[in-house]
Order: sequence, then C-alpha cells, then structure tokens
Amino acid sequence: MRFRRAVEMMLAGGAPAAVIVITGLVMAGAPLRAQKPGSSASDKPERFDGRSVFRYDTFGDEQLWTGTLQMQQPISGVSPATALGVGLKVDVDALPAGTVAALRSGAVDLNDPAVTRALLQLNAVVGVSGSVNGSGELTSVGVTCAFCHSTVDDSLTHGIGHRLDGWANRDLNVGAIIALSPVLDDATRSTLNTWGPGRYDPRLHAFDGTNILPLNATTAPVLIPSIFGLKGVGFETYTGDGPISYWNSYVGVTQMGGHGSFSDPRIGLSVTQTPDLVTPKLPALVDYELSLRTPRPPKGSVNHEAADRGEALFQGAARCSTCHQAPYLTDVRSGPTPDVPFLHDAAEVGMDPTYALRTATGKYRTTPLRALWQHPGYFHDGSAPDLPAVVDHYDRLFSLGLSEPQKSDLVEYLKTL
Repeated sequence: MRFRRAVEMMLAGGAPAAVIVITGLVMAGAPLRAQKPGSSASDKPERFDGRSVFRYDTFGDEQLWTGTLQMQQPISGVSPATALGVGLKVDVDALPAGTVAALRSGAVDLNDPAVTRALLQLNAVVGVSGSVNGSGELTSVGVTCAFCHSTVDDSLTHGIGHRLDGWANRDLNVGAIIALSPVLDDATRSTLNTWGPGRYDPRLHAFDGTNILPLNATTAPVLIPSIFGLKGVGFETYTGDGPISYWNSYVGVTQMGGHGSFSDPRIGLSVTQTPDLVTPKLPALVDYELSLRTPRPPKGSVNHEAADRGEALFQGAARCSTCHQAPYLTDVRSGPTPDVPFLHDAAEVGMDPTYALRTATGKYRTTPLRALWQHPGYFHDGSAPDLPAVVDHYDRLFSLGLSEPQKSDLVEYLKTL
C-alpha cells in the first residue's frame, strides 16, 4: 500500500494529530527534494551554486552511508526527539506553515520515527539527505557539508530554526550517530562513542569508494571548527595541511564518502573514482564558504570597558599578537614563502602533539580567532577549554605574570573577536 494512501485511510478513520502533521509534511506544496547541483542534462560545463552544494550536495556519498554503513536501517527507527538529542537540526524554512504551527502547539509526536522520515523527505534535516519510497520506508541516506558545519538559531524550539551556515554544530555527536551502523563491530562502536558532541576524528579512517581503510590505530578527535571568517587566512586546517579546497576534497572524498578523487602522497593516501562528483564543485563551494562572515557577539554580552583594556593587553603585555597577527589573527602566512604555511611545533605552544603527528605537516598553525563568544576557546590541537582556561594556559606557558583582573579583561576582548 502506498504511503500517502495509507495516511489518507488513517485520516478517514480519525487519525491522531501526529499522523495529520505527517500528511501535511508529505502532501504540502513544498518540493519534497531540493534540486541538487549537477542535475542538468546539458553537455555544457556546469556552473554550480556554492550555497546549494554546501547545503544539499552529498557528492554521491550514499555509497558510504547507505551502501557500506547501511545507516538507512537504524535511522528509519529514530524519532525526532532522539535525532535532536544527538545534535541533528531541523530547518524551519523547509517546513510547511501548518507543520510549523503544529510544532508550536505541541501537536507533533516527536517520538514517532515516521515524523523523522517525513522531515527527511522534505530535506528539512540540516546536512542529511534521505530518500523515502511510496510506502514511507527510508531507502537511502547521505550527508552534506552542512551536517557538521551548520546549525540553527533555535527560533522555533531547541534544534529547530533558521539555518546558520558555517557555524560548527557543537551539539552534533557524529561518533554516536555512526556507531548506530549495523555493520560495525563492537570495538569500533566503542571508539566512536568516545568522541562526544562537537568532535570528530578525520584521521582515524578513510573511505576509498569500496572499503573503510584504517589510518591510525587510536583515535584523537578534534573540535569541529566553524568555517566562517576564513577569507584571507590561506591555510584553514588546524595543521595547515593546505588551503580550504584541499580540506574540502579530503573530507568530501575520504570522510563523507563522496564519489570523487583525492591524493596526497604526504599521508600516503590516494583515492580515484570516476566520475568525480567532488572536484568540479570545489571552486563554487569555496566561494560560498569564504563569503560567510564572522558573527558579532550578542548585544550586552561584552563589557566593552574591560575589552578595551584587554585589547591593550592583547597587543602588549600578554603578547598574544606575536602569533595572532593582524589582520587575520594568525601568523600562518608570515613565513618567507606565502605558499608555505608558517607553523609551530606542539611543544612551542604547549599542545599535545598526538593529532598533529598524524597529519601532513606534523605541526600546528596559529588559530585565527573568530567568534569566541559563541563557543569555548581554541587550543592549537583543536581542544576547547573555556576562554579563562586558555588565558591561564598561555599565562603559565610564557610566564606572562598576568593578574586575575588582567586575565578577565583579556577574556572580554577575546569575546569581541
């Protein structure tokens, strides 16, 4: 029996509100699938919409998430409440007006997995693409760049609101989600479940289009970074492995599982797949990513008198600007050759070398400081203590001798960046 017909029959018999809402999701005038880049039949070279690529393009990574990991099986039984609980977000602008009203009134059963499938059918789950057949069964699933690097403003309720592209999803528990795969062994699941919300290990495994390849025997997850405010930085990864297109390629092919090609002899990894659904879209994707501006702190969240004093400390006694150089607050391009990143040994900045030693450079770049008001501070290895702990760390490491009031002033200034 077709899904829509089944819903119609339930409605005829007096269905509960949750079923009525599902019907609204499925039968609303909004398109069930956002058009993906690359769908034109024209023989001319395609011009891609970077925002659409970022939000909706899976690069064919269903080959990993559906074909290999079989994620459509566990996700079919996941309720919206559970999905929101592991950090998935819902784009309120993708929902029909009636559904938004029902959510506001509490008429949607967020414990019903059928609602999750309906949301996927509307392309409303940020960063997740799902296909649902006429019987309401989830047949495939993939992810997009927005999966990790977008969140929502919670304007409707927690986890449901307008998209915030480029903002790291610090609620997203990627490891716990992947650990739902029915094909993984217990040891792998246990490792994935150690990551926790907002963290991911891009150096643990790689996917070559057919197999999941081990890169390292142990895991070292790092903080998922926000990707706004990167224009001009030049080397965007924690370890300065390459420009943003390099990382988009690495992640798109080897981590997301996209159908494309990536090669870097420095880390002994090469993947070749044709057709390449990743590389042709990288220029448009980068253009969109570099257009994302750093959000300013909310009004009233900063003591500006203290921040003024903190700025003087940043430039002077605290010596922060030695490495966090203007205008991008990093010294990664300050070396003698602009195309070669200027990097720091882990010991030089008091960091754990574990993650860096698994990368192409083996070192850390100075993190450009962006929107520190919205999340904990950064260390060079991607860990995220709070801002006072970061200030304390460098005060001890460099024997700065800052007083507690000076540290507080410096924290207020960091919140303005």
